[in-house]
Amino acid sequence: MHSVPAIIIGAGQAGLAMSHCLGQRHIDHVVLERGRIAERWLSERWDTLRLLTPNWMSRLPGWHYVGDDPDGFMTAPEFADYLAAYARASRAPVQAGATVLSVWSTLLGYRVETSHGVWETQVVIIATGHCDVPRIPAFAQRLPSWIRQVTPSEYRNPDQLPNGGVLVVGASATGVQLAEEIHRSGRPVVISVGCHRRVPRRYRGRDIWWWLERTGLLDEATDEVSDLRRARTQPSFQVVGGPDGRGLDLGRLRDMGVRIVGRTTSAEGTTLGLRDDVAETTGEAQAALERLLARIDVVADAAGAAPTSCPVRVLDFGSSPTALDLAAEGIRTVVWATGYRREYAWLKVPVLDAAGEILHDGGITRSPGLYVLGLNFLRRRKSHFIDGVGFDADDLAKHINRYLSQLCRTAA
Repeated sequence: MHSVPAIIIGAGQAGLAMSHCLGQRHIDHVVLERGRIAERWLSERWDTLRLLTPNWMSRLPGWHYVGDDPDGFMTAPEFADYLAAYARASRAPVQAGATVLSVWSTLLGYRVETSHGVWETQVVIIATGHCDVPRIPAFAQRLPSWIRQVTPSEYRNPDQLPNGGVLVVGASATGVQLAEEIHRSGRPVVISVGCHRRVPRRYRGRDIWWWLERTGLLDEATDEVSDLRRARTQPSFQVVGGPDGRGLDLGRLRDMGVRIVGRTTSAEGTTLGLRDDVAETTGEAQAALERLLARIDVVADAAGAAPTSCPVRVLDFGSSPTALDLAAEGIRTVVWATGYRREYAWLKVPVLDAAGEILHDGGITRSPGLYVLGLNFLRRRKSHFIDGVGFDADDLAKHINRYLSQLCRTAA
C-alpha cells in the first residue's frame, strides 16, 4: 500500500501541467499513466497529423516552444517528444504502465487500485482528457461485416484501407483532413456533414489562432457564455496544420472531387439514411464565420492590419440525397470521425451524470478532493487546448492547496 497526498491520472498535457503546478506548491504527488507519457499522441494518431495550433501556442506552465519554427505545426511524435521533455524538466513523478483499475472514496480520501499496486490519497485529479473513446452511433452495428469500419484512433494511413470508396462521417477538423488525405490516395470519397465550424487558416496576414487569442475569445469563462452546454459540445474548427498554412473546408473538398452529403442518421443493410441538410448546416457555419470575422475585424482595424486580400467565399450547396447505398456506390470503408465520449468505468465515486459524464463546477466535483482537468470548456473556452489547460491547472492547484491545508488543520 502506497500513500501520497495527491494522485494525477493521465500523463498527457493536462496531467503534466497539473504536476508542474502541484510541484510549484510543494505538494507531493504521483502521475499514473497506463502507457507512456503522451501515449495517445504516440499510438492513437494518424501518420500525417499535425497540431491544429502553431508551435508558438504550445505553451504549458513553465514551458514554451523554443525552436526555430514558431509558426510551424508539430507532428504527433514531435509533440509527444515535446511533452516528454516537459516532464523531464518538471521532474514530474510519472509512473508509466500503471493502469488505473478503480478509484473508491474512503473515510480518509480515496483508494486508487492500479495494475502496479494500491494507493491511498486525499486528492485525485482525473486528467484523462476530452478525447477518450471514439463515439460511434449504435446503428453502425447494422452494417454488413464486409464494410470496414474505422475510427480516427485506429486509422494510420490510406494504405491500411481496403480497395474501393470511403465514406467519412463527420466534418470537423478530423473528418475534413481524413477525407482530403484518403481522396488524394486515389480512392473515391464521400463525406457526411453534420454541424461544423468553418474558419480560414489565415486571415488579414495572421494565423487564425493569433486573432482568436488577440480578440480574447479563447479566454472567455464559463459564466460569460449564454449557453454553456452548447459551447461545450461545439465541434473543432475545420483547419489543418501544415507547412503551407493552407485552409481546408467543404468547398475545397468539393473542388477536389469529394462528394458532400448530409448527416447520417440510420443504417439498414448497406443503405444509410441521410438528412437533406447540407445547405442548412453550411449556412449556419457561414453565419457563425461571419460573426467571428466581424469580431476579428474590429481588433484588426484598431491594430492597423491590412485588409484581407482573399475574402472567404460563401459556399452554396443545394439539396442532397436522403439515402446512400454503400454497395451501389462501391464504398468498402466507413470512417467514423464523429467525436469522442468519456468512459469512467473505473471511477466508483458517485459523480457521474446519466450520460456518464463527470459532474463538476469548473473542474471541482461534489466529492471533496476529486477534480477533473482537460475537458472541453472546463473553466475557459480554451480549457482543452494545449495552450489553455495550464490556466485551469493553476486554478485547481490553488484550490487543492487550500483543501489539503484545511485537512491538515482539521487533523491537528
